[in-house]
Amino acid sequence: MTTGKIIKALSGFYYVIHDGEVYQCRGRGNFRKKKVSPLVGDIVEFKAEHKDEGYILSIEERKNEFVRPPIANVDQALIVTSAIRPDFNALLLDRFLVLVEAKRIEPFIVISKMDQLSEDEKAEMEAYRDMYQSIGYAVILSAVSDSASMDLVQSHLADRTTVIAGQSGVGKSSLLNSIDPRLSIDTDEISESLGRGKHTTRHVELYEISGGLVADTPGFSSLEFGDLEVDQLPECFPEFVAVQDGCKFRGCLHNKEPKCAVKAGVEEGSISQQRYDHYLHFLEEIQNRKPRY
Repeated sequence: MTTGKIIKALSGFYYVIHDGEVYQCRGRGNFRKKKVSPLVGDIVEFKAEHKDEGYILSIEERKNEFVRPPIANVDQALIVTSAIRPDFNALLLDRFLVLVEAKRIEPFIVISKMDQLSEDEKAEMEAYRDMYQSIGYAVILSAVSDSASMDLVQSHLADRTTVIAGQSGVGKSSLLNSIDPRLSIDTDEISESLGRGKHTTRHVELYEISGGLVADTPGFSSLEFGDLEVDQLPECFPEFVAVQDGCKFRGCLHNKEPKCAVKAGVEEGSISQQRYDHYLHFLEEIQNRKPRY
């Protein structure tokens, strides 16, 4: 038996990399009985007499996994959001950050299309960068034509498995193609009538880029907090975690409780009012979520 990592899943085949060689494998029937499906990113034991005739025998325990996109064992998430076309959306960015934090995956943020902004618009994006950096997030203001920002993005990729997240049309595939032109990942022009991009990426695949593995995915088709509980949400805001020991009550939800350190931080300006408003929005969404049976 040999150990490898699944880098692509397509039409019932799993493509497993081991020592730089890729083996085409099928899953054993007992995976179906156990209702377990191998995922891109899985570390697996496999057996292959030929490169196109292998079988996956077992899957190592995952440190995390996403359902949509279907991928496991992610080290970090590169969250791409555009400054314009589509316009920057802080609520959507915070939603992505919560989804990633809930999986204990380290995010870093790329704000794309900076070269298309006026000076006032650039200043607004720089203020957002400073705010997110003060929380502890890495933020890169990027333009595909700017080699310095591309070098910064690449420096984050080495020795890690990275998933790329972001709404359609923000430039995820363009960013990857700029970093490594050999990929030639399909991109589509934004539909002017809809103001959003078409899904051009069809399946999840890990590409070797800048000394790491990067997943170009069909995107997060579900942005719902399906399995996130109310008491987990505050843990997804690092600036809340930093001060929560100062709250009067353990398990404080930072909403209606008295003597709350988070609310005090918002009042004095050390915690962003906008981030706190987004937190309350997500809290209400989870509290009003219909139960699943």
